[in-house]
Amino acid sequence: MLKIAPSILAADFGKMAEEVASLEKCGADIIHCDVMDGVFVPNITFGMPMIKAVRKASGLPLDVHLMIINPEKYIDEFIDAGADCISFHVAATQKTDDILNNIKKRGIKSGIAINPDIPLESVKRYIEKIDMLLIMSVYAGFGGQKFIFESIKKIENAAELKKKYNKNLLIEVDGGINTQNVWDVAAAGADIAVAGSCVFGAADREACIATLKGRQ
Repeated sequence: MLKIAPSILAADFGKMAEEVASLEKCGADIIHCDVMDGVFVPNITFGMPMIKAVRKASGLPLDVHLMIINPEKYIDEFIDAGADCISFHVAATQKTDDILNNIKKRGIKSGIAINPDIPLESVKRYIEKIDMLLIMSVYAGFGGQKFIFESIKKIENAAELKKKYNKNLLIEVDGGINTQNVWDVAAAGADIAVAGSCVFGAADREACIATLKGRQ
């Protein structure tokens, strides 16, 4: 079954603990945390203190997506803050293998994220090493963007790589996912769908998450 990971980028930061606690009650599987530095992407969000606060407010797995330059400098700090999985962009570092080795050594899951203009071929060599491939269906940097439908083909191709090189790989898709396109994403081979505005903007978040999972 498709797992749903609401992105707290779309939450009310003024009452984050309450927002996060509600996600578990509403049926979310994972909490997605978008960390942006204003350098790798043109936006700034939050860092380790927010991850610590979210960790205290929920027992759900924390999926931390680093959209920051030189992520190798901060991996240990994000793990210490409570991350259960860390994804980063290969374009943001020259130490991809070192990062993956460190994450594995620390005992959490590792992921590589790719923007819509980054071909799968560029990260193919890492498929056997990672736990998750995060396919961006919008350009990283801002929430609320429209889903790029060409991403479906990339998800399908990633599913083929999964079959060939790493059957345990999780394919996560992030960007513009809603109740209208989520099943195109699932049918293409996604295991996890990140949904921010769709969930946090819903009048009934529990019903929204149930619909995203195909239960309604």
